[in-house]
Amino acid sequence: MTFLIKNMVCSRCKMVVTEVFEKNGMKPNAVNLGEVIVDNVKLPPAAFDQLHTDLKKLGFEIIDDRKRRVIEKIKNAIVELVHHSDENLQNNLSAFISDKLDYDYNYLSNIFSESEGITIEKYYIAQKIEKIKELLMYDELTLSQIADRLGYSSVAYLSNQFKKETGLSPTFFKNLKSKNRRNLEDL
Repeated sequence: MTFLIKNMVCSRCKMVVTEVFEKNGMKPNAVNLGEVIVDNVKLPPAAFDQLHTDLKKLGFEIIDDRKRRVIEKIKNAIVELVHHSDENLQNNLSAFISDKLDYDYNYLSNIFSESEGITIEKYYIAQKIEKIKELLMYDELTLSQIADRLGYSSVAYLSNQFKKETGLSPTFFKNLKSKNRRNLEDL
């Protein structure tokens, strides 16, 4: 039996969700971003409700609706690509998503936009911007290295997209964060 779990976006999430399943008497065979696989277990409604309640307390949610499941798979594929993979997107996003989920991209795009109010591409860009912020805060990579790592054709393109989405240049954001960090260290 496969459970799709909303809001599972990191390794810590996987660990917490595993603990919740084990607490509720189910030993997962596999736990991936947004997905928990357990042996075919028939859960009584009360046990399912308890599992759902325990997950919800921690910010997670079991997805029952078929379209919601597909949308969550799209989100998880993008999060995995941007935040947990060192490889660049080799072809375009639509081909990647379509291949990953084995659905026609037009169908995926329509249900995603209808449900989320943004396009898959906008969601992908938002995730990339969050990754850029994270990498800027670590201050270990240059803008050129960040652009290369995230598949941007140039630093200028990364900077333009970052400014369009955040209203700040990457350099201003980096300086703003380092100033705030110094102020916190002075306390």
